[in-house]
Amino acid sequence: MSFKPSALLPDLSPWRSSRDFRLLWCSGAVTVFGTFLTFVALPLQLKELTGSTVAVGALGVAELVPLVVFGLYGGALADAVDRRRLLLWTEGALGATALMLLANSLLPEPMVWPLYAAAALNSALGGLQRPALEAIVPRVVPHEQLPAAVALNSVRWQIGGVAAPSLSGVLITFAGLEWAYAINTVTFAISVALARGLRPSPPSHGAARPSLRGIAEGARYAWSRKDLLGTYAVDLAATVLSFPIALFTFLADDLDAPWSVGLMFAAFPLGAAVVSATSGWVRRVHRHGRAVVLAAAGWGASMVAAGLAGNVWSVLLFLTVGGGCNAVSGIFRRTIWNQTIPDELRGRLAGIEMLSYAAGPQLGQIRAGGMAALTSVRFSVWGGGLACVVAVGLLALTLPRLMAYDVRTSPHAAAVRRAASPDGEADSGPAPTTL
Repeated sequence: MSFKPSALLPDLSPWRSSRDFRLLWCSGAVTVFGTFLTFVALPLQLKELTGSTVAVGALGVAELVPLVVFGLYGGALADAVDRRRLLLWTEGALGATALMLLANSLLPEPMVWPLYAAAALNSALGGLQRPALEAIVPRVVPHEQLPAAVALNSVRWQIGGVAAPSLSGVLITFAGLEWAYAINTVTFAISVALARGLRPSPPSHGAARPSLRGIAEGARYAWSRKDLLGTYAVDLAATVLSFPIALFTFLADDLDAPWSVGLMFAAFPLGAAVVSATSGWVRRVHRHGRAVVLAAAGWGASMVAAGLAGNVWSVLLFLTVGGGCNAVSGIFRRTIWNQTIPDELRGRLAGIEMLSYAAGPQLGQIRAGGMAALTSVRFSVWGGGLACVVAVGLLALTLPRLMAYDVRTSPHAAAVRRAASPDGEADSGPAPTTL
């Protein structure tokens, strides 16, 4: 069979078939742009005010506890209330925290504590919002289009993740930090206006009120699914041991290239954007567990190379490669979750997923800042990457169900497919392809 370049292009079927998916995508794209501006501005402002790697890494401490508490509660809430309404309220509240950062930046002498307070509030609100955002996608997109929807959502993140950090360096240098916060505030207002057009997304029939019992039910289901547990474990290993974003401002100084800070923040999403823009191959991969493991190992290896690289352009190249590996891992993790978790548990499982997807990077910031303070910035980057490769390799050996996962034979995927099918019968699935 001859190769067709068009086979690499993203599958746009979710965009064409679902009005609500288009609204979600556009609303998220606007928010992501502003959020990434603040993502760069916040640690940069903290560095300017304190000059400490530990202080910057401590942002992860401020974000971690709210994320764990509100992520788990947000998962239960997403199964018990209208998911559209929850998205609207949390998006508006996130806009208010951006406004708080703007007000602090306009003071003659900006204070440090509001930066940590805003980080904690953003983390808590993100913990409430993300499970609903994840759980609503399988309701607005047909089951067979979920891998394509995951890839398209990745494109949305990468567009903002490349454009905003690249712009932020110029914007902050010539206009000031307050402009990054001001633009972020405006983007949240636009996002809320778009999300108001979504159709209601009420809870499943017979849904219970949020409770510890409901959270425990979700945890028991997750524990019974060793393939799901494997995705959480691999993601935690990669992010806790090898997430160097807290060090970018210091790494740029170490390379005598302070102008490269914005490019470093943009490198991860740029690599991910390349993967997402050529994501047509995703639908032909069925052994998703293997893809998660291989991509996570590639992420760690890329961080080793970035930490050992001798010049800024090599560092940017390896960071970009790492971003591509992370995108591959993320696409297949979310595909496993979306295609195998029953609708009535999706919110709670998304809340548990947040503990790996979001808490991992916060712990990673603490690890990176602390290790850099004890050793050096470079060692923290490459040493963490090496630890990630070793940990992922060990997990691959001890998680046979993750490595054996195949969507064509998974009983959980078949059950969700039957529930989503109007006639209650699973489709035959795509033609066999192995990874």
